[in-house]
This record gives sequence, C-alpha cells and structure tokens, in this order.
Amino acid sequence: MQFNISTAPETEPFVKVLTNRLSLGTENHISRIAIAYSISKSHELSLENDLKPFGGKEYKDQTLFGNYRDYYIALICQKYSLHKDDSNIRKYIKMHLDHGLELINTFFEENSNFSGFEFLLDNIELGIEEMENVDDRFEFSRNNNFYIEDKEGYADPIKILVGETEEAEKIYFTPNNTSKYNNCHIAVAGNSGTGKSYFSRKILERIVQESKGKVNFLYLDFKGLNESDKDNDDFKSFFNVTNAELIDTPQKSFPVNPLSFIDNVNEKNKIVGIGRFVDIISKYANLGNVQKQNLKDATISSFENHKDGSYPTIKEILENVYEIAGDKPSSLTQILIGLTEIELFDNEKKGDFINNNYYFSLSGELSKEVRFTATFLVIYYLYNTFMNMDKVAIEKDHSALRYVLLIDEAHNVFKEKKSQEILEKLLREIRSQGVAVMLVSQGIEEFNQPEFDFSSMCQSAFLMSIKDGNNWKAISKFLGAGEKQRTKVNRSMEEIKPRQSISNIDEFEFGKIFNTK
Repeated sequence: MQFNISTAPETEPFVKVLTNRLSLGTENHISRIAIAYSISKSHELSLENDLKPFGGKEYKDQTLFGNYRDYYIALICQKYSLHKDDSNIRKYIKMHLDHGLELINTFFEENSNFSGFEFLLDNIELGIEEMENVDDRFEFSRNNNFYIEDKEGYADPIKILVGETEEAEKIYFTPNNTSKYNNCHIAVAGNSGTGKSYFSRKILERIVQESKGKVNFLYLDFKGLNESDKDNDDFKSFFNVTNAELIDTPQKSFPVNPLSFIDNVNEKNKIVGIGRFVDIISKYANLGNVQKQNLKDATISSFENHKDGSYPTIKEILENVYEIAGDKPSSLTQILIGLTEIELFDNEKKGDFINNNYYFSLSGELSKEVRFTATFLVIYYLYNTFMNMDKVAIEKDHSALRYVLLIDEAHNVFKEKKSQEILEKLLREIRSQGVAVMLVSQGIEEFNQPEFDFSSMCQSAFLMSIKDGNNWKAISKFLGAGEKQRTKVNRSMEEIKPRQSISNIDEFEFGKIFNTK
C-alpha cells in the first residue's frame, strides 16, 4: 500500500519556518519529526474531530518516509490498535503530521530564545529515557486536588544591578529578557572569601525589590549559618530587605508537610505521588528492594487512614513500617527516625511557603543522609508544585518570573549522583514555569559531571577567583566561551581579585573584569 500525503493549508507555512529554525536542510525531515512528536505528546486523536483538510505541502510516499516507512506505520498501528493494511492509516499519519507541526510551532512561539538544537536534544533525551523505562526516574505527579493557587508571575523587566566598571559605570542584568536569555538560571562560582555568597544574596534582594515582592525565594544553605553570620550586618540587611524568615535547623521546622504534594483524592495520581516519595527516601537511605516495598506499603496504609483529605506524617509512616517489618533497626527506620525525631517539618502546613521568602539553614548537627533527604523532599515539593501550575506568559520579550531557588555550596549536590537526576529535571523543565535556579559553588569543575553538565543549563554565569583559574576547558564550559575569547578570559582570571567577577551576560563585555555590587 503506497500513499501520498499533504499537510493542511494552515500548517503548510510551518514546514519552511521550522525547517529553517531547526536547520534541517530538506523539508521532509521536519515532517518526520512532527509525526513522531505528535504521537509522543498526544492522546489518541479523532478522525472525526482532528483531521484537517488536505491541500497544503505535498509529500510523495518515498520522500516523506524514506527507508523508515514501516516504522511510522507501526507507530500508528500500535497507538490505535490497527492492522497494517487498514485504509485509514494514511489519514492518521496526516492527522499527526498537522498536529505535530502545530505543537512545535507553538513551542517556539512560546520559547522564542530556545534554539532548534536544544529542542532536538531535549526530546531525544526524553525518548531515550522512555526506552530505558527506568522505574525510579523522577517525574512530577499530577495533583488534581491542589490547594495552592497558581502563583502570579512578574512579567515586567527585572533589571538587576550586578556591578560596576573601574570607571564607576553601573552594570545591569535583566535575566527574564527572552530576547537575550532562554532561561533565568544563574551559576555563580568563586573561592571562599571572594564574596560569591554576598553577591548572590544581593541578586536575590534586587529581584525581590524589582519585582515589588511578587517573586519569592528559597535559599538553601548546605553549610548552615553560625552565630557570627547571624550577627553580621550584611545578613541582617538581607533579612530586613527581603523580609525572609530563617529556618535554622534543627531549632525550627520547615513550613510544609513533605507528603502534601501527593494527590490524596485521585487514586492513580496518589500511587504515582507515593512512588516519587518512596524514590527520594530510597535514594538517600540506600534501601534494598524489600525495604523499599515496606516503605511503599507503609505509606499507602498511612494515606488509607486519612479519608478526610488530611495528610499523614512521616512519623505515622514509621509506625506503619514497624507494624509491617517489626522494630528491628534498619536503614529505613534510621532515616525515618532522623526525619521525625527533631521535627524537621511542620506537618500542619501544606506549602504556602512559596508565597514568602525563606532561608533554609541546614545544620551540620544533622547527618548527611538526613540533610540530603530533607533538602530533596523540599526541592521535589517545589518542582511538583510549580509543574502543576500553568506555564508563565511571555510579554514584550520578557518572561514572567514567579520564584527563585538558590542552592548555596551547590558542589555538595553535584558530587552526589543520587541528587543529580532531580536537579537536572528541575533545571530543564521548571524554566517554563517561571522558576529560576541559582547554583552557587566554590569551583567550576563540579558543574560538569559525566552524566550531565549543569552549567550548560544556566544561561548566565558569574565567575570569580577560583582555585582552578587556569583550567580553560572547565572555564569555557562554565561561561560558554569559545577559542576567540580564550586569551582575554585567561588574562582576566590571572588579574581577578576578591569582590570582582567576569561574566557571559549580554549587557556587559564578555570576560572583562568588573567589581561586584
């Protein structure tokens, strides 16, 4: 069975536009991509409601499919349970061709600064993940019973003072300008004593001020504040300007029940959400299959005891684990005890903390396993909360910003393979939800891990004095620099002093030293 196919007249212009956008050469490639993209992104389409008229861009059978015709027919047959000789296959392929062209065109209209290469790379990686079918990969879980309303974003330009030249000329940076940046993520690196944390706090202060308080933040501090920090005038000013609340563990609880991201009404969503919770605990406690199943059973049982819409606590789950597996100490009971004995979480709260500013100081008194588990329960809560919201609007080349997650001493996260997957998904997916991630680290080599280069997902980077200041390979990746900039960047890194930085922001000369403010 041979057949020729044409797009709808209304989608015909997308063929040329998207071919150029993705630098694909001939126009049959975008149509192949569109068919596959539509099949992967859509539920079943209807011939009665979704089939558009013929008459647009025409493709001969061999031109459209090349040597892969049988694969495309197999995709349609599998999705719609059809026989390979069904006479409607041609219509199904045409329907997904038009639908895919519309989806991809809409994507680029909403993400005007997103490159065609990034689009292809992201979707290829997603396809590989699907083929691998990894059971414990992190995805957000739907929550139809969501009690937090969509957070309003600030769509006007957020113009931030970041420094000044030697001639006292002020340098401003507008991270939500989509004509310059495809995301608001920021990377900051510098040795201890270079002023990187002070500089990062100033960026947060100015975002809050410029957005008139509409953009909120969570500052995650892995090393924790000491008493001298709390008495420091710079810290006092930061808390005063941002009206941020200090959560100083273990003296104060973080204001959320970490289980409250789970949909406790829709059964399918609930099981998926419980699975995500179990995944996080299992990763940081190194649970075996038996303990992992015990945790899952105990969590399901805890939810079954809350028919009124309230949420169970981790302490209740621990009690159920004892009932299921006995009270013999294990890595599972150890991590659950660590999360409950000092009341790390305020279980009466359901997450409205996203409308305020918080500084989460993770005390060294906590074990490493407890610190990381608590941290990533909070990070996953943020990820899941914002992924359940509508995407933010882009108005006059400026993307609305809702929230900033700052991770200080981020090298602690980069080095932990267990943490990399959820952080990668956070960086990749949450940008369209109006959330910016700031990664602050002592060095730059930690950004580039074998599995993922975190700096590649941060559009804007600020580099201060670092120990590996002559490591051009690492610096070039961190800043996105090419060989033409090598001499200039290397000279700057030789001359740079504390409280100074070089950057790749569009508003200032690449690689030139400036004084941070």
